[in-house]
Amino acid sequence: MNDGARELDLAVIGGGASGFFTALQYAEMTEGKRVAIFEKGAEVLQKVRISGGGRCNVTHAGFDPRELVKHYPRGSRELLAAFHRWQPSDTVEWFKRLGVNLKVEADGRMFPESDSSETIIRCFLDRAEELGVPVYRKRTLLEIEAREGGGFLLVFDGLTERVAARAVCVATGSLKGSALSRSLEMLEQRVVPLVPSLFAFNVVDPRIVDLAGVSHSRVGVRREGGSGWQHGPLLITHRGFSGPAILRLSAWEARGMAEVDHHFAFVIDWLPEVGAEELAGRFAEIRRTQGAKLVKNTPISPISRRLWERIVACAGVDEQAVWGQLPKQEMRRLLDALKGARFEATGKTTNKDEFVTCGGIERKTVDFRTMESRVTPGLYFVGECLDIDGITGGFNFQAAWTTGYLAAAAVARG
Repeated sequence: MNDGARELDLAVIGGGASGFFTALQYAEMTEGKRVAIFEKGAEVLQKVRISGGGRCNVTHAGFDPRELVKHYPRGSRELLAAFHRWQPSDTVEWFKRLGVNLKVEADGRMFPESDSSETIIRCFLDRAEELGVPVYRKRTLLEIEAREGGGFLLVFDGLTERVAARAVCVATGSLKGSALSRSLEMLEQRVVPLVPSLFAFNVVDPRIVDLAGVSHSRVGVRREGGSGWQHGPLLITHRGFSGPAILRLSAWEARGMAEVDHHFAFVIDWLPEVGAEELAGRFAEIRRTQGAKLVKNTPISPISRRLWERIVACAGVDEQAVWGQLPKQEMRRLLDALKGARFEATGKTTNKDEFVTCGGIERKTVDFRTMESRVTPGLYFVGECLDIDGITGGFNFQAAWTTGYLAAAAVARG
């Protein structure tokens, strides 16, 4: 690191999505200003690399801020005005200007046309080079000290001299285990306790033994005593349940699930688009028209045959039972097994590289018009370090782009 870079107009702490976007936006808005990115690891943009299965789910095709905010369990109110200033359409246009076209999939997720996260990474790295934004790796920020008269002095692991900066933007991602905790405490910056979000459920249950890999296109799922149903595809895994419906529920109920150490009861509706009375009527129709068929051999779409056979067996229906002779009691048990299957979660499974947290910098201590701390002027927060998180589908990235833009614009104006 050369001496000239030690006096910065903006120091961005974190070489992930929000950090790069903030630095690039600031460099585009200003001329002759000094901005640098400091990353604690040896590599940058690691979450970008692994997101969307290596395809990078850049954003979501939701262009009405009022609808967009419904996908954020925490931060929806604060993001409403923010999305009026930078939303997915702005993200799409920014990437397009840099030669990266995004495509929309049926569920609204947006990926680069290349289907490769390396396209996004190369876009960021090339743009940083074009704009003269240095990226310093293996630089863990240990301390932020406010200077008299404004600005900050930064202490980095591996640097003998402190770095001076007029403004600092914290873009570290989750603050879990962060070395910054002490400095933030000294600056009286409050942090909401961190708990996991977006995780799979560990379940041991005879209904799913040996069904790992079986998926179902749409279920309803809710936690007993929770706030409501979440819907979407479900995947049975070696450890229990995963898939978008489960991940969404984990996000909306993150704090309540953490309070019980991720041991809780939840209910699955395997046919959420069919009411109980309608399903009972469908049973009656099958009895009338296909009464000689074995119950286990007549799955109701879209339930797969393997899953249907297991549901039928676990509902106590004899494997030789035919519809025409199925007792009412067994039919009632089958109906309940389809519309209200109760399971017990005994823990969670989280991919540590894709760890998303509920919690972070307390929202009311940040001005969401500028992303500046209300406690420490000149200190900005963007991305996942804030107590903001979205469900799967590109929403967390969009929050990173939006908050990064707002912070960059505010520092550029100053």
